[in-house]
Amino acid sequence: MPKHKKNSISPAPDSLPPLISRYLFPATAGLLLLVMAGLGWFLFASTPTPAPYVTPSVAVTPAPPVAAPAPAPPARMVDEQQCQGCHTEQVKDWQGSHHQLAMQVADEHTVLADFKDSTFKGENETTRFFRKDAGFWVNAPGADGKNADFKVAYTFGIAPLQQYLIEVGEGRLQALGVAWDTEKNRWFHLYPGQGVSFKNPLHWSKPSQNANFMCVECHTTGYQRNFDAATNTFASQWNSLGVGCQACHGPASNHLEWAAKKGDLIHAGFAVDLKDKNATTEIETCARCHSRRAPLGDGFTVGKRLMDDYLPSVLTRELYALDGKIKDEVFEHGSFLQSKMFDKGVRCSNCHNPHSNELKAPGNGVCLQCHNTAGKTTVPGVDGKGLQAKDYDSPEHHRHAAGQPGSQCVDCHMPGKFYMGNDFRHDHSFSIPNPERAKKLGTPDACLTCHQGKAGDAVTAQFKLWNANPTAQAPRYDESLWLIRNGQPGAAQALYEQLQRSNLPAIQRATLLAELVLYPSEQALKLATKDLANSDPQVRESAIRAVSGFLPAPERVPLYAPLLSDPVKAVRIAAARDLLAASNSLGAAQSRWNAAIAEYEKVQLSLLERAEANLNLAMLYQASGRTAEVEPMLRAAIQRDGDFFPALVTLVQWLESRGRAQEAQALLAQGLKAHPDSALLQHTQGLALIRAGNTAQAMPALRNAARLEPLNAQYGYVLAVALYEGGKIDEACAQLEQLIKQQPANRNARLALIQYYLDNGQEPKAQVLLQGWKKLNPEDPALK
Repeated sequence: MPKHKKNSISPAPDSLPPLISRYLFPATAGLLLLVMAGLGWFLFASTPTPAPYVTPSVAVTPAPPVAAPAPAPPARMVDEQQCQGCHTEQVKDWQGSHHQLAMQVADEHTVLADFKDSTFKGENETTRFFRKDAGFWVNAPGADGKNADFKVAYTFGIAPLQQYLIEVGEGRLQALGVAWDTEKNRWFHLYPGQGVSFKNPLHWSKPSQNANFMCVECHTTGYQRNFDAATNTFASQWNSLGVGCQACHGPASNHLEWAAKKGDLIHAGFAVDLKDKNATTEIETCARCHSRRAPLGDGFTVGKRLMDDYLPSVLTRELYALDGKIKDEVFEHGSFLQSKMFDKGVRCSNCHNPHSNELKAPGNGVCLQCHNTAGKTTVPGVDGKGLQAKDYDSPEHHRHAAGQPGSQCVDCHMPGKFYMGNDFRHDHSFSIPNPERAKKLGTPDACLTCHQGKAGDAVTAQFKLWNANPTAQAPRYDESLWLIRNGQPGAAQALYEQLQRSNLPAIQRATLLAELVLYPSEQALKLATKDLANSDPQVRESAIRAVSGFLPAPERVPLYAPLLSDPVKAVRIAAARDLLAASNSLGAAQSRWNAAIAEYEKVQLSLLERAEANLNLAMLYQASGRTAEVEPMLRAAIQRDGDFFPALVTLVQWLESRGRAQEAQALLAQGLKAHPDSALLQHTQGLALIRAGNTAQAMPALRNAARLEPLNAQYGYVLAVALYEGGKIDEACAQLEQLIKQQPANRNARLALIQYYLDNGQEPKAQVLLQGWKKLNPEDPALK
């Protein structure tokens, strides 16, 4: 087997002003850092109730008992060359594919870049590429900022760019930030214009570029990170480089046994049947690498649901545009889940050859399998209901000259973006362009991407003529989300109406549930509670987060108790985590909670190379009374990543709560000296000074935090409260007015500003703000 070896915790002091004390602690990392990679989607299906047994009315001679076949032993990985004898056609397709060549040992045959003493200057650093002792070497600034020679261990990818993984000791592989453009034959930086240096979290030497955690799993087969927390080292290993047969089909030892004996093993010895009638089985397999997700362990188990091994992202404003189109690097899965294709049972292999990664037909041929003049699909298993008989491959439909840009289905229905400098990715939500709506919502549009300026205005006008008599539709998801995220009149009602739709894609429902906390009401709570029983695990997990924003922990117990034994791990641990504060009043659910919270702890322990996991454990141990383990975990988090400031801030607060204020202050001062532009550290410094009774000295730090991150509502709000309590009423009101202008749905800012107006004889202003709030969410309990 080829291997690569190494190798907000403390309570606020009672003496603090009430509004300030509510905002002492920064919002730390969620369950896990969302990272790139993943494969599929499994809809939750409840276990069918068995039919009742009816006693026969006549005597029956029982058949002799038949011995049940012995269960197959756990499958194990094998040498993939054993697959080639029987599966020659698939292997032929696979050879030379992006999957096969995803990661290779760096040698004369695999390295595509210029290592003939070439130099790249950019991002405040100079990198030199050269050969030495038959190896490929890089001279670049390391973690200490000093130039040194580093040997290239592996190539990463083949086109349109190739990256290089550097061995830096302790089993660590780091992804170099300078990559090779295989089309233009040139070096380029992956983060141009961002001034990346050794002090920047994006530098190749930092944890965010650690390939053991961030990259290698989806470029190898049978990967295990094998991180040792005691020595802070990796002993990562894999069965084979590249994405091979067993990466998708699972360990093949039982399949080889079946092939030799043609026995009765389920799925011919494999854990899953990728040709299963249910398309989500295959889609989930692909999503393990083609989604934006966080891991819930070290590697994955074939045959489990996606959310047993990963926590996929919803359609957050950072990752997706309002209409669900790709924004940040999210791969294909999240987009596809929004599409009508997914809803109709289309699977990845209907369009792509899973072994060669190529499309199954040239030009528009893939789409014409379903969208054709016959109005019938030729793809087995796809629901063709609703298809129209139409010539889609004609200028009458696509409005462009045949063979020209705009005549291909993907041009209009799968617009895309460039990632990593030169890698173009197509959006997989299969949206319909609408330049008029795109202008209103500020979303990307295929028409306006090509036709800009006056040409775009002309196209928009023409588009309106083509659609002069649109079919009446229910409120659209993107239009509703625009109201919700921009705090517009009717936002709450639009949110509630969307969540009452029965045909809303699950990933959109999960996304909207995350918005509910801004629009509380009895109806909002009912909607969130109802989705705790949704058939989709991502919706159930999001519903847990939503309900937690409305109810105190003890009141959640009867609602979450069934979810503690949910069939999907991500749901179980979310429910357990959110019941921490009620862990002493769980009653009959106590044993299930104990098991689920142990799973949550196990997830974090499997990710100890990440600062986020160490912080999560520290918070778990503090909440569960294991105080002796808190500080070691916080210090381990800082050791893992010195740029992960939530861990530093939480340690400062923890030390303060233990009567070690001087040590806490020194630690914070050290952090600020090294990172003066950290808004979080500035904010923490301001709060620490307020807790010490030095409000005047705190103001510069609080102002700095709000200036460095003007869109952070917490920083602006706390600054306003501090200004008000310092007697600077007009400035405090101006700060809140600006915050509400930027974030109209900010309830805390509205509530505080109304109170400040009323307390200072400005009732007309308070009434204007109050009336606007009523238009936003008339059922908000704060209005009563």
